[in-house]
Amino acid sequence: MAQVKPDFHLEQQFASQGLVVGVDEAGRGPWAGPVMAGAVWINPALLSSLPSEITDSKKLNFAKREYIHKALISLGIAMAVGQADVEEIDRLNILNATFIAMERACINLQEKLGCVIKTILIDGNRKPKFRAMSEKLNLIPIINGDNLSLSIAAASIIAKQTRDSYMSDLHKRHPEYGFHRHKGYGTKFHRLALAKFGPTPHHRSNFSPIRLLKS
Repeated sequence: MAQVKPDFHLEQQFASQGLVVGVDEAGRGPWAGPVMAGAVWINPALLSSLPSEITDSKKLNFAKREYIHKALISLGIAMAVGQADVEEIDRLNILNATFIAMERACINLQEKLGCVIKTILIDGNRKPKFRAMSEKLNLIPIINGDNLSLSIAAASIIAKQTRDSYMSDLHKRHPEYGFHRHKGYGTKFHRLALAKFGPTPHHRSNFSPIRLLKS
C-alpha cells in the first residue's frame, strides 16, 4: 500500500474564504521544556518548489528535518513559532498550554504577513478557542493533519526543529541531564539524571515523574 503524503487539497478547499494556514505543535509529551507550535502559510505559487519529503516531522530523522527546514526558509515560506513555557504548562495543563502556543504562533505569523488569517488548519481532534484573534476565525481540527496537509506538515517540522534547538541550548546550562539527547522526553537516561540531581526549573512540576520527586 502506497504511503499517504500530505498535499494541498485542504488549503484549496478553504482558500475562497481568505488566507489559510496550518499549525502544529511539538513537545506535549516531554517532562521538561516548553511546548512549541509552528504556523505556516504556503503561497500556492511556491508549491512546485517545495521539498517532496515534507511530511509529519515524527517520520523524519534530524538530517531530513534540518534539510527541509532550511529549504523552507530559503524559499521564503511564511512561518512563525509560538511557545508556552513550563510555568504555563503547570498552571493551565498541557492541552491548554498547547493551544496558547498555537495561537501565539498564528498571531506572530499574521503580523509577519500583514494581513488577517481567515482559516487555521490544526493538527488534532479538538477545536481550541483562540481568544486573542478574530471571532470570525475559522478553526478546523484535522485528525492526522500532519499526514494530510502540507501546511500542517511544514508547521510540524518548524515546531520540532525550533524546540529541539531550544533543548540543545538548554543542555549547555544543564549538561548533566542530557537534554540534547532526549529533548526532555522520559528516557532512561533522563529518569536516572532526575533521580540523581533532582528537577530543574525547566521541568514540568505537574507531570507525574516530577511530581513524585517533589512529594
